[in-house]
Amino acid sequence: MHVPAATERLRERAAFELAARLPDHLGRLSWDRARLAAHQRDRLRELLAHAAANSPFHARRLAGIDIDRFEVADLPRLPVMTKAEMMSQFDDVVTDRRLSLRRIQAHLDASRTRASLLLDEFVCLASGGSSGLRGVFVQTAGAYMDFMASFIRPGVAKGGPQPDGFVAAVVAAASPIHSSALAAAVMSSGPVRLVSIPATLPLGEITERLNAVAPPVLIGYPTMLALLAAEQRAGRLRIAPAAVTASSEQLTDEDRTAITAAFGVPVTDQFASTEGLAGYSDPGGQVLTFATDMCLAEPVTADGEPVPPGTAADKVLVTNLHNLTQPLIRYELTDRFVRYPDDPGGRLRAAVDGRADSVFRYGDVGVHPITFYAVLEARRPSPSSRSARPSEASSSMSSPTAIWTRRRSRTRSGTIWRDAACRRPRSPSAPSPSSSATPRPARCCASCRPGLSPTGNHEHHTGERHDVLVLAEHTVGRGILRGVGGNPALAGGQAPGHWSSHRVRRSPRARQRWPAPDT
Repeated sequence: MHVPAATERLRERAAFELAARLPDHLGRLSWDRARLAAHQRDRLRELLAHAAANSPFHARRLAGIDIDRFEVADLPRLPVMTKAEMMSQFDDVVTDRRLSLRRIQAHLDASRTRASLLLDEFVCLASGGSSGLRGVFVQTAGAYMDFMASFIRPGVAKGGPQPDGFVAAVVAAASPIHSSALAAAVMSSGPVRLVSIPATLPLGEITERLNAVAPPVLIGYPTMLALLAAEQRAGRLRIAPAAVTASSEQLTDEDRTAITAAFGVPVTDQFASTEGLAGYSDPGGQVLTFATDMCLAEPVTADGEPVPPGTAADKVLVTNLHNLTQPLIRYELTDRFVRYPDDPGGRLRAAVDGRADSVFRYGDVGVHPITFYAVLEARRPSPSSRSARPSEASSSMSSPTAIWTRRRSRTRSGTIWRDAACRRPRSPSAPSPSSSATPRPARCCASCRPGLSPTGNHEHHTGERHDVLVLAEHTVGRGILRGVGGNPALAGGQAPGHWSSHRVRRSPRARQRWPAPDT
């Protein structure tokens, strides 16, 4: 397969940068508390000084701060930085005047299938936009490989030196504008080799590719690993990895048990955010140790107060110590951490609660949420067709061509996807229930427009609220898979299974009109 010259240059750069950085990162795993604290203080002062001198956004926020005497304990004196603030003032946030949101957005649009550097220097990434607003992030290639070294160093340290280096199959995002896919696309040689197997592929093809690779290490979304565990039990998948790592979603006890039983090794739980925070558990463990030499993390309440060990935080404020191009200082992540006592070296330890995504199921077919996002991303218009205003260009879900607007609510029962307000339809009457065996998208009432979203509450023009449990559409191969739930009659009497995966709080009127099937 032909590899574009820009991608090949990026691969060579990544191999060089990782080889240069990995030995130092492996040594950091044995740092004591004093060594870590000194490193955090020095890197924090360097970050603040660079941000104050080169970022108009941060210069205003850091005015009056004595950076030369600033300590990590002084962080609560600084204001919190939100994604909305960052995206609306992006050009003032970055420290290199050659960079702008428009330029980076254009590079991301051109890099959906092929990885490349912006200006032959910068890595550009986008977050998934699950909160309703897509985040855009830029850093030097060296800073990105620093992050990747912090992400893979626990596995490299546990596995020891290997004749062919550290080799892992990554079943995750397909597009290199996302960190997991970019890493797999560019880390194809050197001390660490990642083999990308997109989670957007049909499950049978993923299984075939894994059988061909026979990876010693398997990395993927927990929900994807659970599907692969079922393939392994059925005998269609035949691999024997020495290690299995779940990343980017909440690992449930049920999935952990199934994955461990299928592959015969305890699962390592790993956390990685595009904003720069990474953490990992021991194999079989549920508490993660975070790489706080790379990114400071403050688990806090909704009011910004620090939480003690044993307490669940409402959000986490991260300060990225390795990315000087786009300084993130007390940047708000809405992930829920349950804090535990720090490890002996002073590193943050916490369990992560609230990053679960449900697999959409219809009969025997399971589709991972990243597949839906891939369709949305493909339909997102190019910069030339979007408004130049940053407030509009910043969100991948703001386009009228998007299938749905996603708002995620994290709860103990899982993730609820809520769609935007419904609009009055052109036709005043709701369609008749379909008699077709294939469920079709439909209105839940006369004042609700047809939609294509896994939804909680619909908001109608009358202000009335009621519920449809699941409404989704996705192209699978050459056919169309559609599902609708809440009112089985609208689905031709065939409501999809796994209702418990999409728990919502249903109004009394909704429960009376559309009783949920037994589960």
